[in-house]
Amino acid sequence: MRRLLPPFSLCLTAILILSIIAGCGGVQGTSDDDASARAYKIVETIAAGDYAAAVEAFDDTMQQSLPPDLLEQAWDSLVGKAGSFQEIFGTRISTAGETKVVFVTCRFEKSLMDVKIVFDRDFKVAGLFFVPTQSTSDYQPPAYVDPDSFTEQEVTVGSGEWSLPGTLTMPKGEGPFPALVLVHGSGPNNRDESLGPIAPFKDLAWGLSSQGIAVLRYDKRTLVYQDKIAALGGDVTVQEETVDDAVAAVDLLLKTDGIDADNVFVLGHSLGGMLIPRIAAAAPEARGFIILAGAARPLEDLVLEQTIYIVSLDGVTTPEEQAMLDQLRAVVAKVKDPGLAPSTPAAELPFGVTGRYWLDLRGYDPAESAKGIDRPVLVLQGERDYQVTMADYQRWNDALSGMPDVTFKTYPDLNHLFIPGTGKSTPAEYGLPGHVPEEVVDDIAAFILSTQVHK
Repeated sequence: MRRLLPPFSLCLTAILILSIIAGCGGVQGTSDDDASARAYKIVETIAAGDYAAAVEAFDDTMQQSLPPDLLEQAWDSLVGKAGSFQEIFGTRISTAGETKVVFVTCRFEKSLMDVKIVFDRDFKVAGLFFVPTQSTSDYQPPAYVDPDSFTEQEVTVGSGEWSLPGTLTMPKGEGPFPALVLVHGSGPNNRDESLGPIAPFKDLAWGLSSQGIAVLRYDKRTLVYQDKIAALGGDVTVQEETVDDAVAAVDLLLKTDGIDADNVFVLGHSLGGMLIPRIAAAAPEARGFIILAGAARPLEDLVLEQTIYIVSLDGVTTPEEQAMLDQLRAVVAKVKDPGLAPSTPAAELPFGVTGRYWLDLRGYDPAESAKGIDRPVLVLQGERDYQVTMADYQRWNDALSGMPDVTFKTYPDLNHLFIPGTGKSTPAEYGLPGHVPEEVVDDIAAFILSTQVHK
């Protein structure tokens, strides 16, 4: 599976400035040093403006999808937002299944970025990402965390071919404890939902466990099983991407010693929030639900809206950016086309998934569907969020405000990742350190503790 999103399109929780995901075999006979050196040279070549030379390292499909002129447009868009390129100052290797992936960390004027390069078995570039760098420094917890008040243990969510590694954070003391499952947004997120130096799910897990609430977080299926999903050609739906694993996480907590099985809650962020109605229907044992920046409008519309927002930040739309927007509008139109079929190829649609994914979501109205949830719901929204905006929040409010046991709150200073900032939110701020504020943790804890079933 390969996907090409226009520069600065966002998959809701991850900045995928250019995203081409490849389903490929492992690099055979290639050392980490060789891969690092080759990736370093490719990025150096791109930064020097020799796009034709850089493309020579691509496989056939990549050369067709990203010829030198499009690569130049993507790099220029990146520089336009992140500032002028400064230097390459390191590489690191990651392995997903048999795939060898190199992250080349670059310093730009305004932020750090990783150029993520995926090599196929022939040592050709089969995938290329520009993403905010993932910090390698030790996590520094916010002041509201009490590390001595909880423990962490590794767990496995689900069983069989799609089982996932996770972490259960357990308060110390006598249980049983109420518990919360954290469900990610779009993209191949890890258990901390890390983006650059930010780890919002870790903030939530440690902060809530400091207040006596167990928290389960896990690596997303699209991260752990990239190769297997790629082999399916993008023929998945949100059921496989998110819902099944969220339900498996609830089931795990229900069977875990020290957890109060009557008080297991689910928090969904972004896409996870959008899918809370489906998760609630599939997990009747869950006590309540938290929607954190939940998308309430069609995903394809949000992708286009986000891209227009980012392109407009500098007040100028270049001919290249306009061409990219026109191309994106055509792709979005295909999602809405009555002739869309389950077999429509992933290459013709957003997110690198087939028509089956989009048909599954066609007609799905999260806010209206949430009216069927018969348990407590908390809806939280950052007012500076440009990815899932106050327009989405208003849809939740309009649909649910008359229902019992539904609570709403917004935060003026918070962005999509619930990190504080000032002024208009931009992609660059995701590269800056920050934490989920104590107020948000307190609000979630208060909701769980006040709506739990008391025996």
